Amino acid sequence: MTTAHVPSLLGVFAHPDDESLLAGGVLAQHAAAGARTVVVTATWTAGSRRIPELADALTALGAGAPLLLGYGDARNPASTPDGATRLVDAPLDEAIGRLVAHIRAFRPDLVLTHDCVGQLTGHPDHRRTHQLALLAVEAAPVAALYPEAGEPWRPAALYAATHSVTGAGPLGDLLRTVGKSVLAVPDAQVTTTVDVGPWVRTKWRAISAHRGEVASARALPGLLTRLPEADRDEIIRLEHFTRLTPGPVPADPHRLTV
Repeated sequence: MTTAHVPSLLGVFAHPDDESLLAGGVLAQHAAAGARTVVVTATWTAGSRRIPELADALTALGAGAPLLLGYGDARNPASTPDGATRLVDAPLDEAIGRLVAHIRAFRPDLVLTHDCVGQLTGHPDHRRTHQLALLAVEAAPVAALYPEAGEPWRPAALYAATHSVTGAGPLGDLLRTVGKSVLAVPDAQVTTTVDVGPWVRTKWRAISAHRGEVASARALPGLLTRLPEADRDEIIRLEHFTRLTPGPVPADPHRLTV
């Protein structure tokens, strides 16, 4: 009996904890099936306090060691104790080149990133990371672009983690309790919804590894921590994605496909 190929995943997310909140279940699912998984985080630099937490979260998910683009958070100076440039201020070509190097080194089947509206709250780092992922996936297979970044590689597909108007549901309600905006996409834009119930405990361990955010009264990990376990599990059990390239195609709507 032939075992189906489980595609390798490279996640590209703006901040430590985005990977766990938005795609922790899918990352754990693929790692458990023997696929290679890794996460590139765009903001918070190696000397900042959140990187050890990120390392613990990725260990829980089976996603290896943190890979960092090395930029600062648009809203938090503590993200760059070494004085690095904020992601939103970085030269676009430079940032694309850094991400292309990670794509070419890892050679993933699939790339996951943020959606164009910035994941419910519209954080500028989320939107910029979405833009970088789109451009880097397009550039990675072109030998003439960023030749110093390694041998060309073409991922099979790019998926954006997202929330639909209907799917945001209780999560949107939770964010509104602390005055946060809720941005969602039309339901028709969601091409894939994955039930990560079998991996929800692993996903929660990864979210909980982001201890600073768990302790925060306004951050989503902190808000989730204060919910009853059953309510929390229901919120994090489904992960929603839009296939961006080569575009929406007929595929299993309950798993990520090449």
